[in-house]
Amino acid sequence: MRVALGEPVQYTLKLEEDEIDMNQLIGQDIHIAFDGRINCINCGRAIKKAYGQGFCYPCFINAPQNSECIIRPELCRAHLGEGRDVEWEEKHHMQPHIVYLAQTDAIKVGVTRDVQVPTRWIDQGARKALPIAEVPYRYLAGLIEVSLKAQFTDKTNWRNMLKNITKEGLHLEENCATAHQNIPEDLQEYVLQECPITEISYPVLEYPTKVKSLGLDKNPVISSKLLGIRGQYLILEDGQVINIRNHSGYYISLSV
Repeated sequence: MRVALGEPVQYTLKLEEDEIDMNQLIGQDIHIAFDGRINCINCGRAIKKAYGQGFCYPCFINAPQNSECIIRPELCRAHLGEGRDVEWEEKHHMQPHIVYLAQTDAIKVGVTRDVQVPTRWIDQGARKALPIAEVPYRYLAGLIEVSLKAQFTDKTNWRNMLKNITKEGLHLEENCATAHQNIPEDLQEYVLQECPITEISYPVLEYPTKVKSLGLDKNPVISSKLLGIRGQYLILEDGQVINIRNHSGYYISLSV
């Protein structure tokens, strides 16, 4: 789903030529049907099973979008002129990157390209987020992130996020100062002295107390009331949730 920061976040689902305003469907009964077709989002070929978030197996193994440095940016070698696809690395990883703190149920440290702010934060379901450093390429962002993993998690607890559970006493401003103090001296030049907080609200009528994740491979037809959207998840009745991004490349129909 395409996202846009607003009060609340605005979600648009693209199905071939159609663009659906998902916010308008909240509170209504929706019907999602998967017709069994999947195409790799990278090479386009028809596949029976998707890997990652919409890739065929060869692209999952070989495409630069799935290289190890996507998850661990400190392993990026784009600055050395190396990588699975040097041209792709130049375009995506030899670009300004932001190291940030985001608040969901805890305080998380993460890395994203500057052009992906605040999209990356919204996709993770963050309630608040702020940039703490800006670097010229991905590898340096990875070094800063590694230096902060002793103080902050680098993963989002998606179940707690969808239940809207947040630990008490979390203060991004104080954690920003802590982060700055723990960034190594040789990387201090990239620290951002001003850390403006972005607050994010989501279109949710009701959060579940328990969550049950649905997948279209096992549940090709889903009919339920749409209670909200957070991150890239649709929140349905009875605690059912579905991650739309995990179904990239799937052919579905959506009706009300």
